[in-house]
Amino acid sequence: MNMDDMVLISVDDHLIEPPNMFDRHTPAKFKGRMPHVVQGPQGEDMWMIGNMPVPNIALNAVAGRRPEEYGFEPTGFAQLRKGTYDVHARIGDMNVNGQLAGLNFPSFVGVGGQTLEKVQDRELGLAIVRAWNDWHIDEWCGAYPGRFIPVGIISNWDPIAAAEEVRRIAKKGCYAISFPPNPSLSKLPSLHNPIWDPLWKACSDTGVVVCLHIADASNAVPSIESPVDVMIANMPVSLYATATDLTFSPILRKFPDIRFALSEGGVGWIPHFLERIDYVHERHVWTNQDFGGMKPSELFLKHVYTCFIDDKVGIKVRHDAGLSKMTWECDYPHSDSTWPKAPETLWPSIKDIPDEEIDMITHLNAMKAFQFDPFKHMKKEDCTVGALRAQAGDVDLSYTNTEGKGVPPAEHSGPVTFGDVTGQLTKMIDLGAKT
Repeated sequence: MNMDDMVLISVDDHLIEPPNMFDRHTPAKFKGRMPHVVQGPQGEDMWMIGNMPVPNIALNAVAGRRPEEYGFEPTGFAQLRKGTYDVHARIGDMNVNGQLAGLNFPSFVGVGGQTLEKVQDRELGLAIVRAWNDWHIDEWCGAYPGRFIPVGIISNWDPIAAAEEVRRIAKKGCYAISFPPNPSLSKLPSLHNPIWDPLWKACSDTGVVVCLHIADASNAVPSIESPVDVMIANMPVSLYATATDLTFSPILRKFPDIRFALSEGGVGWIPHFLERIDYVHERHVWTNQDFGGMKPSELFLKHVYTCFIDDKVGIKVRHDAGLSKMTWECDYPHSDSTWPKAPETLWPSIKDIPDEEIDMITHLNAMKAFQFDPFKHMKKEDCTVGALRAQAGDVDLSYTNTEGKGVPPAEHSGPVTFGDVTGQLTKMIDLGAKT
């Protein structure tokens, strides 16, 4: 195999919801009440849900910018690369990256749907969940069969309704949902609370994978004065805590067919994690954990998929980390993404491993996890890095003009701190509240 022979399926990309997404999916009862885009006082675009502003439409969606212009904005569609919110342009961006398919997480509703937890009218919140899912499955993913893995959101505040939505979208061919890694941070019941059992049962029954995407930065930074680099560096391993919480919760033992994915969590730390949880179980018998004769590591490896962008150590320890559950991600359009040179970034790490293992990591494991078969729609020889790039001759890769609408990033003479970033986001929220 050479680099151009790879078939790349990303299990973690992101989309920016276009302003017209609810046009075809608004029930008559809620006409005029669904989320819509307005302009703020400085020309920034923001979603409004009732009286609640969602001021940052595209957190860190910086694909196409010069690296020195990366930041936690943009806040206007004019600042975005078109492929972030236009599905047809997205296909071009995927082709130029040699990427066959991708699973696209939400933006304004929260990567795990957390924004909608704040909607006081629960009936409206559920209508938004259903409309978002229908748009995503039918319009975004449906526009190009075989190119997108659908992922749904749920009503995090209502496990019964969430279970019903899982069953509904599974019938539409959607076998993934996004769920907060630590729901207790939103004052919701934790992973250990049986209130979630109807949701887990629905996922187990339908084969829907629960994607635990990094969604909160609070446990990744020691202090408000920490450079933002600390948060960025720590975010993948912040899912170490989630992995431990999940493994020692009743979920994996209670629902033998359920599967989770640690989205954007990396792989290199997994062997240490597995060794540690087994050591804890063996040494600390006083905690009364019963794994039915299994080791915690065995339970984790049976149920949990791991995901990485570029992880040379992870590739080296792939057999200890669980090769059959390793998946690749691009993270377009965020600043961690390797777009548009994902093949060139990944290839040095995997070029010396067996071809069958390359295939597992780059696409076969993802296809199995999400019940996704792109080869029903395209010939495999047309799905490789080389074949897709041959179709991308007209894709413009010139740098995006960042002088559009939106609050400009703050200028700094020294390192940007976590406090600088949160302060900038607070400023956006304050502006939105005045709209």
